[in-house]
Amino acid sequence: MSRIARYLRMPEAAAGALILAVLVAMALAAPLLFPGDPMRIAGPALLPPFQDWSLPLGTDRLGRDVLAELFHGARTSLAVGLAAAAASLAIGAVVGALAGFAGGLVDEALMRLTDAFQTVPSFLLALAFVSIVGPSLGVVVAAIALSAWTGPARVARAEVLSIRERDYVAGARVIGMHPLEIAFREILPNALPPVLALSSVIVAAAILTEAALSFLGLGDPNRVTWGGMIAEGRTVLRTAPFLSIVPGVALVLTVLGVYLAGEGLVENAAMRKGLP
Repeated sequence: MSRIARYLRMPEAAAGALILAVLVAMALAAPLLFPGDPMRIAGPALLPPFQDWSLPLGTDRLGRDVLAELFHGARTSLAVGLAAAAASLAIGAVVGALAGFAGGLVDEALMRLTDAFQTVPSFLLALAFVSIVGPSLGVVVAAIALSAWTGPARVARAEVLSIRERDYVAGARVIGMHPLEIAFREILPNALPPVLALSSVIVAAAILTEAALSFLGLGDPNRVTWGGMIAEGRTVLRTAPFLSIVPGVALVLTVLGVYLAGEGLVENAAMRKGLP
């Protein structure tokens, strides 16, 4: 049985993969189905869902198409989640590899730096960073990565500590390879799988953090975000609750899909290790 077939046979993995496939399809289809500016006026304000089939999910209080905003918001959530996860995993892997391989004062300094970042709640750190630098998509990604790299760094360090004394590393030292070359060519690639297992958690957390920042008005003002849509609907929650419910449900399903898909990958990897 192929790896993909074995993965899809797990109910939670199949459900997560389906949700993520829908999210990716929405992100890719957004500029095709809803070209132009999704924040432009498309109809009368506060049109309820399913009243006009040219605007199936209705309009917000400014007359913008909720379905168009939902699709374009998927692009933002996917971009932020993947970019923040990639950045935090890269930073954490490098810091962990240097700390674990160098040891001594370097290890102590890098781990105390990691401790310092971990003492501050991740959302508060991201909130402070965006508040100081200013809201934009790149700043939001950097803020999330800045608050999420510590977990990968600790996992990478633990893996490097267990790998650095192996025979092939000793052989690399004997033939005169530079210590940094040993760390990043011989050790780090073998330490990455446990680090990459954290990616689903980081992606899900990044999507939630971006939504929370947008809800507070600290997201990119030039992009549609689900958090911004929820905040927009908050002012008319009694008369038009769908404005907050629709993006809220999309956000919950996306985070759930990422978690389920990640759990499926971890379980599939564990099953493969147990196979003869």
